[in-house]
Amino acid sequence: MAQNRDGGNPFPDSGELDNPFQDPAVIQHRPSQQYATLDVYNPFENREPPPAYEPPAPAPAPLPPPSAPTVQSSRKLSPTEPKNYGSYSTQASAAAATAELIKKQEELNRKAEELDRRERELQHVGLGGTARQNNWPPLPSVCPVQPCFFQDISMEIPQEFQKTVSTMYYLWLCSTLALVLNFLACLARFCVDTSSGSGFGLSMLWLLLFTPCSFVCWYRPMYKAFRSDSSFNFFVFFFIFFVQDVFFVLQAIGIPGWGFSGWVFAIVAVGTNPAVAVLMLLVALLFTGIAVLGIVMLKRIHSLYRRTGASFQKAQQEFAAGVFSNPAVRTAAANAAAGAAENAFRAP
Repeated sequence: MAQNRDGGNPFPDSGELDNPFQDPAVIQHRPSQQYATLDVYNPFENREPPPAYEPPAPAPAPLPPPSAPTVQSSRKLSPTEPKNYGSYSTQASAAAATAELIKKQEELNRKAEELDRRERELQHVGLGGTARQNNWPPLPSVCPVQPCFFQDISMEIPQEFQKTVSTMYYLWLCSTLALVLNFLACLARFCVDTSSGSGFGLSMLWLLLFTPCSFVCWYRPMYKAFRSDSSFNFFVFFFIFFVQDVFFVLQAIGIPGWGFSGWVFAIVAVGTNPAVAVLMLLVALLFTGIAVLGIVMLKRIHSLYRRTGASFQKAQQEFAAGVFSNPAVRTAAANAAAGAAENAFRAP
């Protein structure tokens, strides 16, 4: 409020005060006939009836979303399944690594179980338990000849090698069956042609020689090699079974006069007697399958041998330990040393 310059009454008259309702900003918003005020508005005056009810029009169907540039999986994720935030290659590599770890863990668990089982067996035998009785060959109790070996693939062989050892056992059985059929085929050939008597005699010799020798010379070393991870038995098996594979191939070829009903001998017999030739062809086919399977199994066992960490030096150590641990060898060496010492003292 401005003060009086003459020093009079500092409070002016009311007429001198500014009237706020005379402000142009307020005057221009005063009610006029163009605007209805709240005092003159009557809601029941000139009231029109509401329009009739009309059902709303159906909403248009939503358009399908545009196809994404990448293919999305239509499978709904479970609440506990994590969402896919990585690329396909990253997820594939992670899944492969996880599967490999799970596989290695399962192998370790199997090896641990196998070691526990063997340890329990050794403890049982060490505490005076009954020793395992031989069960092969499976002969009846009335037979005067008793079993010579103990064989239980499911108990003595580690689980990862059981299939290989079982296959080799069936291979030995098939080779024995082939030798029996070869003997019968050569016998039939000798019945229709007496000039083939040498082949018949050799077929009998091969049956009596190869059946036990193949089991003792290459099957048992292979069995003991996988049972105790023996490098020496692996080397024995590789050497003898390689020779056996050579004989398998010769049996499949069937050189006349060698006692093998192979392809050559069977084709020669076709012109003499077709029935005997058919039997010999079946034997030749069996010999061929055995030869192929023998080569495949030799390669497979060699690959398993290389993964076990065996070596020629380890085989030498096992051979030396086995020789010096043999009571007969120790007794013979002691007798030889005693004799040499006695001769040295008696010398003039």
